[in-house]
Amino acid sequence: MTDWTGRTAVDIAAAVRDKRVTPREVVEQHLRRIREWDGRIGAFREVRAERALIEADETGARGDLAELPLAGVPVAVKDNLAVRGEATRVGSAATPDTPAAEDHVTVARLRAAGAVVVGLTNVPELCVFGTTDSPYGTARNPWDTTRSAGGSSGGSAAAVAAGMVPVALGNDGMGSLRIPAANCGLVTVKPGHGVVPAGIGEGDWFAMAENGPLATTVEDTALALSVLADADYAPSGTLGSLRVALSLRSPLAGITVSEPYTSAARDAAGVLMRAGHLVRRADPPYPASLGVTALTQWTAGTAVDARDLDPRLLARRTRVHAAVGRPFVDRAREGRARTALRQRLEPFFGAYDVLLTPALARRAPRAAEWHERGWLRNLVANSAYSPFTPPWNLVGWPALVVPLGTLPSGAPTAVQLVGRPGSEAALLGLAAGIERARPWRRTAPLDQPVD
Repeated sequence: MTDWTGRTAVDIAAAVRDKRVTPREVVEQHLRRIREWDGRIGAFREVRAERALIEADETGARGDLAELPLAGVPVAVKDNLAVRGEATRVGSAATPDTPAAEDHVTVARLRAAGAVVVGLTNVPELCVFGTTDSPYGTARNPWDTTRSAGGSSGGSAAAVAAGMVPVALGNDGMGSLRIPAANCGLVTVKPGHGVVPAGIGEGDWFAMAENGPLATTVEDTALALSVLADADYAPSGTLGSLRVALSLRSPLAGITVSEPYTSAARDAAGVLMRAGHLVRRADPPYPASLGVTALTQWTAGTAVDARDLDPRLLARRTRVHAAVGRPFVDRAREGRARTALRQRLEPFFGAYDVLLTPALARRAPRAAEWHERGWLRNLVANSAYSPFTPPWNLVGWPALVVPLGTLPSGAPTAVQLVGRPGSEAALLGLAAGIERARPWRRTAPLDQPVD
């Protein structure tokens, strides 16, 4: 029997449409892999084994099976998006254990395209931090299980990198797709504002948070984005010669970028130059106040999400984060600082089509129960390793991460590509060129499963 774990969504869907394999067979194999490995990885809060098999049979019986872009593809959903019949816990004991009556629109679109939801993935409480751990579990990087998978879509990223699903759904309010993708050797895109329906939490962190896919290839990422956006986002094959700015400087003052990540960005720049693009060293004019703006928006978004929850049931770091942000909610909602940042950065993106940066400044923190540690310690750890992601949530522009290079541990490094609104297909096209020149192994080489 062919093993479909570790295969791409494109391959699986084509085989199901051609009736070379049934959705049930594909889902059974992925559920078996989850049983074998998730005790070690901690990707899932809830595995829908029985329901997923029933839904796989329903998918196999659909009259339009031959037309479904994700026919029989197992997917995982981040545990802050509603899945019909399941509670949405958002990594917190303070949230209600009430099954959702309806799917979130993005989940509904995945199902309509033929995907089968096999489970809900672990997140940090209220999806606040860049490490994924909570009372429900700790998501580890399958390439280096001593390290966090990242956050807040860490469980989704770990599930894909471990071959438990080929595609997962996550979202990104300050880097929550791109950080775990960079840690786990995946491709992801945080779409620009309005491309994919949001509806995350109590207000999308003031329109900064966007839903998007995590996958092992650019092709799978583009396919999943097309389904989620209900539009065609095939990677652009006719890019011409683009003006690319290479920036190695942290947007946040005082943060050093480690050599493996600067090397990855330089390597990507070389790949793009050889493909005919004009690459120059240039730093965006990040304001000195960027860190304050990011912190204000980040904490205020948490204050809104925590407003109706019992604070006694929240972790201390979450309570402090929300308390810090409470006085800034009105200011964050007005969005003046974000508008000023957008206006400051727009001339730079008039001179350049794309910005290329390292995806991270250094490897992820150790996999640990960070939710039991103090707020300041979490804040410092998060800011020190992921300074490159927040600006693009603040301005609402698309940003993509693609793996390139390796850390001494064998875990991946990665680069980030940022473009103007509407440039998702162009970014995917550039990432496809990097992927062809520097292919990355799709799933981590795991061994010794945990019962």
